[in-house]
Amino acid sequence: MNTFTTPAFVVYRRYLGAVGSLLAGLSVALAAYATHAVEGAAQGRMLQAAVMAFAHGVALAALTPFAQRPMALISLLVILAGVFLFCASLLAMVVLGMAASVVTPFGGALVISGWLLYAYDRLRT
Repeated sequence: MNTFTTPAFVVYRRYLGAVGSLLAGLSVALAAYATHAVEGAAQGRMLQAAVMAFAHGVALAALTPFAQRPMALISLLVILAGVFLFCASLLAMVVLGMAASVVTPFGGALVISGWLLYAYDRLRT
């Protein structure tokens, strides 16, 4: 039996798809807040985080059902981790007044790596 068709694996995929949908929904709220309550450079950072979260949240929700092999699921988890780090670091700069850190580009690198892994998995099909 393929371990990636077991009930547990199906549940993991369902949760990842739900997390992607929640990420997209929350990003719309973040964009609305940034547009109406924030100004200047802070607004730009918040909107950048919202766009990144929305695009990748939709992608996670759409692609998770196709993650039939370990590499595909791992790549989507890497994308999720990268988006979280990227967006959280941008929001920390705005909300906590933190200076730019290495976390933002590291999160971006994870997102890129996740997409490359996903492409590799799809090409192996």
